Amino acid sequence: MLYHRFSLRDALVLFIVWALTARGASQAFPQTTDTRKTSTPYTGDLTIFDSPGREDRLQINRVMDLLGIATGKNVADVGAGSGWFTTRAARRVTGTGLVYAVDINPEAVQYIERRAEKEQLSNVKTILGHEDDPLLPSRQIDAVLMLKTYHEIAKPVTLLRNLRPALRPGAKVGIIDRNGNGENHGVNKAVVLKEAAQAGYNVVGQYDFVKDNMDYFLVLTPKAD
Repeated sequence: MLYHRFSLRDALVLFIVWALTARGASQAFPQTTDTRKTSTPYTGDLTIFDSPGREDRLQINRVMDLLGIATGKNVADVGAGSGWFTTRAARRVTGTGLVYAVDINPEAVQYIERRAEKEQLSNVKTILGHEDDPLLPSRQIDAVLMLKTYHEIAKPVTLLRNLRPALRPGAKVGIIDRNGNGENHGVNKAVVLKEAAQAGYNVVGQYDFVKDNMDYFLVLTPKAD
């Protein structure tokens, strides 16, 4: 009987030790999963992104100012789509800078290549990226913009982490999106802030240019390693 009581107590002690160890490990190494709902990436007519007045609605010049996009800078347009932002950034950085247009849709990549050639922009380089990795060159990027595309990223935390090695010191990452549930072509700002923190970024700016409590513009910088 004494042996039986000792075994139960011993088992209980071992269970408590295991539980505390597991809890400590989970706190030291927080688990992150890319399992939230996302919208299906757009694959339709790319010309819809060149709607009249879009430049003014999004205040894209102000966005580029806040991201430090200027002559000679290297910029990444992640989820570039039709290249609407790519071409504007390319003109801003001039021939001494470079814009990487990243998309996971081969048709979008080809569309941007034709567009850059037509608009005589020799400082545009296209990249067919992965859903969890933009495949940008190491330590080459001064500024990144994800324009109304973050809600489509299947593995956002992983992608943000894989983006970090491409960033130069002082680089800024901009995210423009709208509040939503992930499936309705939007994702709540609070979700993005949480994922950015998990991926190792600080939020240095939050803006609502449209003043509709739907669209938002976030500016991130990577935390020190």
